Amino acid sequence: MSLETLSQNRSFGGMQGVYRHASDATGTDMTFALYLPPAAEKGPVPVLWYLSGLTCTHENAMTKSGAQEHAAREGIALIFPDTSPRGEGVADDPAYDLGQGAGFYVDATESPWAPHFRMWDYITRDLPGVVFDAFPLNRDAQGITGHSMGGHGALTIAMTIPETYRSLSAFAPIANPSESDWGRKQLGAYLGSDPEKWAPHDATLLMRDRGYPGEVLIDQGTSDQFLDLLRPEALSAAMAARRQPSVMRMQPGYDHSYFFIQTFMGDHIRWHAERLHQV
Repeated sequence: MSLETLSQNRSFGGMQGVYRHASDATGTDMTFALYLPPAAEKGPVPVLWYLSGLTCTHENAMTKSGAQEHAAREGIALIFPDTSPRGEGVADDPAYDLGQGAGFYVDATESPWAPHFRMWDYITRDLPGVVFDAFPLNRDAQGITGHSMGGHGALTIAMTIPETYRSLSAFAPIANPSESDWGRKQLGAYLGSDPEKWAPHDATLLMRDRGYPGEVLIDQGTSDQFLDLLRPEALSAAMAARRQPSVMRMQPGYDHSYFFIQTFMGDHIRWHAERLHQV
């Protein structure tokens, strides 16, 4: 598969690259960022997928999270995908929380979204097929994390395909979208009006039904301006009822911004590295 290099920059002894490829899943060109730590020069390294939130591209976490220094020290690669298909002929909406920049990590079935909005397939099949062919990454040592909409994606994907993702964490995830305006609107638009079709994409419902075979780390700020939309209490209750091995930290005074993510990114990367290096 053709892979176009858009940029490469040395960072903490490793390489931060931005790449573009033609996606079978979305039917569009897709851009992603990938950081390779210095350890990748000696052979395949574990990889951590970072799924971003509403309005973001590959660039937000790449430039704002401060993740590269931690990844270099821990010897793991980072992948920052885009959050939706983009370009001419791709459906969009004037609202910031639907359409381009708001793919919600589902495979849309409804018009006008179905032809291109196939972000579940893109994250779980299409992009892995590109990166594992092109870069020194250990396919057997994959972890996944994300922020907000991306935290929703990380949790739902890992609980559905736990054999692929050996470690799991999230920053301020949209935890119960079936019961939130950040969820009902988007899942209804992409998947239709039947809530039964939303259930496989609701982390709280998945936690109740199946859980995750490993430990889960979640950080949530107590001053997050979107707390009522995120519904962390629903996910916390589901984890407690299931007795899911987990660490859920309510961080005093932190909001929903990348300052919050920067503060705890090192903790999350160490969490994943400890588990992925054991694979």
